[in-house]
Amino acid sequence: AAQRNGYPVLIKASAGGGGRGMRVVERPSELEAAIASARREAVAAFGNGTVFLERWLARSRHVEIQILGDAHGNLVHLFERECSIQRRHQKIIEEAPSPAVAAALRERMGEAALAAARAIGYRSAGTVEFLLAGRDFYFLEMNTRLQVEHPVTEAITGLDLVREQLRIAEGEPLGYGQQDLRITGHAIEARLCAENPAQGFLPTPGRIDVWEPAAGEGVRVDDGIVSGGEVASEFDPMSAKLIVHAPTRREAAARLARGLETSRIQWLVSNRDFLVATLRTPEFLAGDTTTDFIERVAPAPLRLPAD
Repeated sequence: AAQRNGYPVLIKASAGGGGRGMRVVERPSELEAAIASARREAVAAFGNGTVFLERWLARSRHVEIQILGDAHGNLVHLFERECSIQRRHQKIIEEAPSPAVAAALRERMGEAALAAARAIGYRSAGTVEFLLAGRDFYFLEMNTRLQVEHPVTEAITGLDLVREQLRIAEGEPLGYGQQDLRITGHAIEARLCAENPAQGFLPTPGRIDVWEPAAGEGVRVDDGIVSGGEVASEFDPMSAKLIVHAPTRREAAARLARGLETSRIQWLVSNRDFLVATLRTPEFLAGDTTTDFIERVAPAPLRLPAD
């Protein structure tokens, strides 16, 4: 399969997610060892060592389409989210809509997502994920659940996706069609994690002395931590999400950076300063957000106090 698709290729765990069981292979001599390594990680993380290969696009965008389908044959998409700012193939900043997707491309990607859902009679909330390179997009996978980044879609559409999922499960019709949905403003989410960006995003579990998130107009906080609590090593280091909504993308980026900056966070180490630096880079503000962003732009991992 690697020979047929051409190098580089990406090995992926069939049962996986969150960047685990994934290896980029540049040349045939690396393939066998990379497959063995990916399988070991997949077994440890998911109890299943099955892997598959796909083409590796070194510079692309991770763009996904949120869909809703009910038991009455109604199916809509709620536009796209871009989730290209990633480390270890895991998302840390997500936004809606994507700065790279114009109306015609949005319609094409939306129709592709709906076609996939229609083919399996999908009923619930779900996300169809793509890699976008220029105007060409490639199917990645479908997540048959709500995702961490669903609040940015809620912000631009005004729909509560948890409520919609429960309504669908209870057999209610959606009550609206594609023509009724609109994008309003721009939303960005940042994942606050207990990890050290200066040391390869190494997790930093431990006690949380103070957690007082910034609360202001247009700032939403979804968290699972409290002052005096602990970030345990047995779990993912993501501890909270800050989501903002504003009339424009630039305003949303500024508001989110300020919300992170003014949150009181006292624990071992977090990625807060790295997120703030990323949101303020000229590349991010220009919408130049490809999956190699962190390696290419190298935002400051920590903020050192001035004299």
